[in-house]
Amino acid sequence: MIDDIPLSRPDITKAEEDCVLEVLRSGRLSQGPFLEEFEELVAARASCSHGVAVSSGTDGLCLALRALGIGPGDEVVTTPFSFVASANVILMVGATPRFVDICPSSLNMDPAKVEAAIGPRTKAILAVEAFGNPTHMEAYAAIAARHEIPLIEDCCEALGTTHKGRSCGQFGRAGVFGFYPNKQITTGEGGMIVTDDDTLASVCRSLRNQGRSKQQAGEGGLGAWLAHERLGYNCRMSELNAAVGVAQMRRLDEIIEARQRVAQSYMKRMMYNEHLILPTVDQETGMSWFVFVVRLATGWGPEERDRIIKSLHRHDVGAANYFPCIHLQPYYRRLFGEMAGAFPIAESVSQRTIALPFHSRLTDKEVGFAVQTLELMIDREGLSR
Repeated sequence: MIDDIPLSRPDITKAEEDCVLEVLRSGRLSQGPFLEEFEELVAARASCSHGVAVSSGTDGLCLALRALGIGPGDEVVTTPFSFVASANVILMVGATPRFVDICPSSLNMDPAKVEAAIGPRTKAILAVEAFGNPTHMEAYAAIAARHEIPLIEDCCEALGTTHKGRSCGQFGRAGVFGFYPNKQITTGEGGMIVTDDDTLASVCRSLRNQGRSKQQAGEGGLGAWLAHERLGYNCRMSELNAAVGVAQMRRLDEIIEARQRVAQSYMKRMMYNEHLILPTVDQETGMSWFVFVVRLATGWGPEERDRIIKSLHRHDVGAANYFPCIHLQPYYRRLFGEMAGAFPIAESVSQRTIALPFHSRLTDKEVGFAVQTLELMIDREGLSR
């Protein structure tokens, strides 16, 4: 008997509970030792000098853009195939996203199209590692260097992934991780900016903390705590969230190993299905696996995909259409006008994606049931075509 199989589930143990209780008993619920340790652990994993913990990955991207001085009149080259937040942050600082189409295998931006999209108003490249895949990050960094603009690495889905021996988070001027409950590790809600740039880290720390120049209330006395040198925000991560993050980071290798096992189980079961395109992973990439997303082969359409997802739900198997294209979202259509057909590869891919249940504690039996159900639904759709 198989119970309901959710799309995702956080990996929480007694270790996380103990750390949270330690914070609650300490009476220090903000800007304490767990926050500092969490920043150090994530920065070290990304091989970066600084970690700046914030309240979400979205806030991290937004603060990085602001710290780099990007604003009204500027353009930022980015992908239309991502969670909407990666483009929203560009709008939040008053700049304009300049979308480019993607590579059909990596699902990341086509480097040649990134190069072609750079113009006099381009002030940054915001490159998303789609589903945690870092392919082309080195190419984006080289393009950014040639044009003397910063690369911001949206690695919200890639904590613990490596490419050619380099850790995700260190390819750009800044990298940003996210810790929503479906990520490799979670803090409930939260994000982390990582960078080797001392000045950028300092400005981001100030921006997250109401524009203060001092990070601790006791440093410099009350006058320093109430001194604000720039327009800032309240994007701090609480000590409770950081405590969960510390416990998760201490277990990161164990969690990644489990996620890799689940991904391989899916791969083995579906690798010969002619109706499915499986994730493509470069041989020089060590994936930590954020989600497991397949897509229907060319010739299948969005209506069939949507019916298959609904059928999976009826059989208590979690599934979703990761990701609808950003430029076709209602708000973007109202803002920029109709752009359907502008990015044909991204649009074709997005119409055929199916995210399957994926988390570190998914059993082989559950994977087998999810795959069996998916293939049965595909067969049924095929018979009715």
